[in-house]
Amino acid sequence: MNKSVTYSDLLLLNNDVLTNIHQLIEYGADKIEIMMDGGPWNEMEELLETLSIELKKFPVSFSIHPPAWDINLTSENKAIREASFTEYKKAIEFAGMIHADHVVIHPGFCFSPSFNKKQAQLRAAEYIKRLCEVARPLGVRLAIENVGYKGNALFNEREFASFLDEIDETAGYLLDVGHAQLDGWDIPEVIRMVKDRLIALHIHDNLGEADEHLPIGTGKMDWSKIINTLNENEINCELILEYAPGTSLDELRIGKEFLNQRVFAC
Repeated sequence: MNKSVTYSDLLLLNNDVLTNIHQLIEYGADKIEIMMDGGPWNEMEELLETLSIELKKFPVSFSIHPPAWDINLTSENKAIREASFTEYKKAIEFAGMIHADHVVIHPGFCFSPSFNKKQAQLRAAEYIKRLCEVARPLGVRLAIENVGYKGNALFNEREFASFLDEIDETAGYLLDVGHAQLDGWDIPEVIRMVKDRLIALHIHDNLGEADEHLPIGTGKMDWSKIINTLNENEINCELILEYAPGTSLDELRIGKEFLNQRVFAC
């Protein structure tokens, strides 16, 4: 098991990037997932070279989460699809600059029952294959995340678990347990189904109605089943605490200790 806990800087969204990193390290970060969204990223192209130099000075490693809002690789609008691909490509290139090991990829959303989900899945596969061509020579992996709920997700749990069968090993899975709970998935079973290509889990909780990104134990998630599955199957994946903007930084320390005591102690 990868014996470290990653902190997402989502809870510090819209704050200065380098200040966020300093704060997360102060609160015990072993590794940080950088969310490339919000005001500080508006001038992304001008920022990346200088930022990459500064990030490499920190005593932690990184993963990258590209913009999450308004991005859809499977949009019914081709211009939106191509713009989304371009933003992901920039994020992958940035990951290469700072030696980040993976970039999170949202395969897309299907926002209306009038649209064909099978067509959307085919579009997602094609764009992810193109992104693999960008990522492979940089030594960056693509972590394909289950996103969407209440009807706009592209996949059910079995479709998600087989989605990468025809896509090369540059891509693996990132299982977001909060999203999976909202979709009614059997989370331990999905972990077992994707374990051979599982890069990471996004760890957060909710009350079963909305994507709240609550701290561990403050929602309805059955953490004992998830932890038992990780331990019993000796699953080696990254555990990323991804809490909502405005969450107290103390919750990261609490979550890290929870995971250290129950997963890494085994």
